[in-house]
Amino acid sequence: MAQFSNEKFNEVIDHLKTELAKLRTGRANPAMIEDVKVDYYGQPMPVKGIGSISVPEPRQLVIQPWDKNALQPIEKAIRDAGLGLNPTNEGDKLRITVPELTEERRKELTKVAGKIAEGSRVRVRNIREEILKQAKADEDSGKISEDEMSRTKEGLQKTVDDYNQKIKTLAETKEKEIMTI
Repeated sequence: MAQFSNEKFNEVIDHLKTELAKLRTGRANPAMIEDVKVDYYGQPMPVKGIGSISVPEPRQLVIQPWDKNALQPIEKAIRDAGLGLNPTNEGDKLRITVPELTEERRKELTKVAGKIAEGSRVRVRNIREEILKQAKADEDSGKISEDEMSRTKEGLQKTVDDYNQKIKTLAETKEKEIMTI
């Protein structure tokens, strides 16, 4: 049977988890802001590269920059990021209180989560097509038999179904989390 690696499929799942973590729920999560780009001495840097982010309370984030000169640029970047977050400058750190989500915003976020999940399903299908194309080329060149090609297709489809189920579960979990008040 032609061998294929689950590595690319796992990358899709990891990417999905990262993207879903960025979606704001009513709870504070460092992933919401850690990749916000800050103009730091003329260089775009993620917040996580300029300071530490902690969650002292369920609806609060604290950013402690390693360089005090980074406070204003971080504050500006978070305000301009369109996340609906308003940092409070405390002189040596920034405190962000995560506001409650409105019902309308929750519904919008579940739609965004659905789109992210659909993008992941498309990536899984593309990987499947790539593997099938390679297997077909191997069959045509005589590297694998027709029976091996058939087993490869069956195994690949089972793998794709498993990963699509994982995607569905992750998306449903995030949607429940978003809709929970």
